[in-house]
Amino acid sequence: MIHLDCTIMGQSYRLACREGEERTLREAVHYLDGKMCALRDSGKVRGTDRIAVMAALSVAAEFLSVKSPQGPLAGMSVLEVKQKLEAMHTVLDAALASQENPA
Repeated sequence: MIHLDCTIMGQSYRLACREGEERTLREAVHYLDGKMCALRDSGKVRGTDRIAVMAALSVAAEFLSVKSPQGPLAGMSVLEVKQKLEAMHTVLDAALASQENPA
């Protein structure tokens, strides 16, 4: 195993991968860092945990739309997927707000 030092949204991580997979891991780190920084910089999502969840949902939606033409995102445009993610974000906001501010 090889260890790589990487930074995601300003936080340092030491990640392990197999020899020969360093480039792929670095590309994945760069892609995820871009997603998370864009969410943070938009000002619409606060908190590292929430940013990570939203980035993960975004990446998962992209993956599913490419890898699963018969799956739940089949036939959907990128805009439609984005709208679904925004709706999920609204639901998450409401659920987390109710937990943060119990009545």
